[in-house]
Amino acid sequence: MDKVLGNKKTIFLLVLPGILVMIAGVLFPILMSGYLSLTSMQGGGAAKFVGLQNYIKIFTKDKTFWVSIVHAIILGFSYMLFQHPICMGFALLLDKMGGKAEKVFRVLFFIPCVISIMVTSKMWVNILNPTFGVFNKVLTAIGMEGLARNWLSDPNTVFISVLFIIMWQGFGYGMLIYYAGVKGISGDVNEACQIDGATGFRKFFSVTLPLLMPVVKVNVTLGMISALKQMETVFLITDGGPGDRSQFIANYLYQQAFRAFKYGYANAIAVVFVVICLVVTVIYNKVIVVEDL
Repeated sequence: MDKVLGNKKTIFLLVLPGILVMIAGVLFPILMSGYLSLTSMQGGGAAKFVGLQNYIKIFTKDKTFWVSIVHAIILGFSYMLFQHPICMGFALLLDKMGGKAEKVFRVLFFIPCVISIMVTSKMWVNILNPTFGVFNKVLTAIGMEGLARNWLSDPNTVFISVLFIIMWQGFGYGMLIYYAGVKGISGDVNEACQIDGATGFRKFFSVTLPLLMPVVKVNVTLGMISALKQMETVFLITDGGPGDRSQFIANYLYQQAFRAFKYGYANAIAVVFVVICLVVTVIYNKVIVVEDL
């Protein structure tokens, strides 16, 4: 085996299929997207070269593109500031439950993650429906009918509603990752805390949270990826509307390519978006040390 792997020709033949797959599946589409971004290609017509006009339009005229980027950033911070602390709290509560209750609630919390996004999205559209939706009916029943509104059509509430639905759909994944991290903490550590009298918040901030930091970094990374590529839920619930109040970059790119048939412009959006993702990744790796992930 050592003799075979020491042969450079053999090594090249072994890695060649992988290289070809990478070229055909990754490198070629990227280069093709870069080329099309410099054209005014629409529909199935010829790709007329327009230089940097698409990029100039993105940076000087396309407000919706930057609104969608801001929405993705807000979603990313919402994951970190709201969803993750709640996920961690429920993971700690599940760990303390023990027995059958722990298993039952662990399954219940994860159910939304295994149900089709189309089903859960349609469910929330019905719940928030202004005419027959359960949410408005509950508000009316408890004497708060003044708060009832068309949650997914009102420009003042649609973005918050979409953020809530997205975080609700991903709650189970976040909670389960934190739960696995909590379960990975050695029982000896908990016994040592009891002996030293460290309980409650003191134990959490001095022992539990530092031990969970590798898990926190994983969840933050997954949350950042989810925020940047968010599309399905937005597409199914509001399609970015009303106006651009709930628009996200992936959904906007889809609209430009497959509804407006502006393939050249859509590819320019894709290129800029990839560059933004790379910049975010570099900043993330500089701010958060990842060698212990």
